[in-house]
Amino acid sequence: MFLENYCQITDDKISFTRQQASDFAKQIADDFNPLHDIQAKRFCVPGDLLFSLILERAGLHQEMSFKFSGMVTDATKLTIPTKITTAASIVDDNQKEYLNMSVSGDYTKSSKTITALTRAYVEFSGHTFPHILVELMKECQVMINPTRPMIMYESMSIHLDNLDFEEVTLKLSSTTLDIDGKRGNACLSFDLVSKGQVIGNGKKFMLLSGLRDYCQETIDNIVTQYNDTKAQYLTQR
Repeated sequence: MFLENYCQITDDKISFTRQQASDFAKQIADDFNPLHDIQAKRFCVPGDLLFSLILERAGLHQEMSFKFSGMVTDATKLTIPTKITTAASIVDDNQKEYLNMSVSGDYTKSSKTITALTRAYVEFSGHTFPHILVELMKECQVMINPTRPMIMYESMSIHLDNLDFEEVTLKLSSTTLDIDGKRGNACLSFDLVSKGQVIGNGKKFMLLSGLRDYCQETIDNIVTQYNDTKAQYLTQR
């Protein structure tokens, strides 16, 4: 279980310290979203960590879709299913839902297959900003609020032609950004590739809030600050 350092399991309840969630974001996903900083006022556990735990506990299905409905904090204790037949939810002790998922097709609990897909997806997902979203915002001539940058993981889906692989990479295939006032819905489509062959595809949806007119200088400052934060972290490790 390579995720054991990034969560706490007590009586089948899973929780996260701020340090564990932040370490997963930075060390596994290479994601320096300020929402995952241990001192963040609106701190939340990375959605990719929940996704990874679901696959590790319940297995990988050929068809999987996930929709996030709440922000998990360091005070949240979750019940994560160990088997999914068609649909399931991640809830806390008060039955508040944070994520719901649906699955179909064949499934596997092969640790090599699941670890390969988990690491490939999380690496791709963690590089959404600035690598992909900045270019997408430039194309649409909008940008996030520089003083309160909010980019939220909304949902994702994966289709696999088969589960017979132990290595896989994700390659971006297309992007779209639908704008509605000060909100934007980004869709990142990707292919799953193993040994040079496309074996599946997927989509990741993200919500951008506080949109305003694009300014290259402001975007450059946001990216510089992001990269400086990353460099400082790597220097201190």
